[in-house]
Amino acid sequence: MAGSSHGHTPAAWTGVIISFIGFCIAGLFMVAANTLGFWAGIAVVVLGGVVGFAMKAAGLGMPKESAEMEAARARASQAQVTA
Repeated sequence: MAGSSHGHTPAAWTGVIISFIGFCIAGLFMVAANTLGFWAGIAVVVLGGVVGFAMKAAGLGMPKESAEMEAARARASQAQVTA
């Protein structure tokens, strides 16, 4: 997995950072017993997912692998198993 750069994209980083901030907000308001603030934090978590998805759709996520690349990856995986 280390060689695939899985998740190392602007879309992934931005979505995760926004969601993390939302979790922090929700956690803070949960401890403070503030229901409205808690749900506002959950809304920020959802916003992080939406922003990440929108950025991926805009081309800032991982590009789809071509059929040629998929075949090469499958051959390499099979070679490791048999060796």
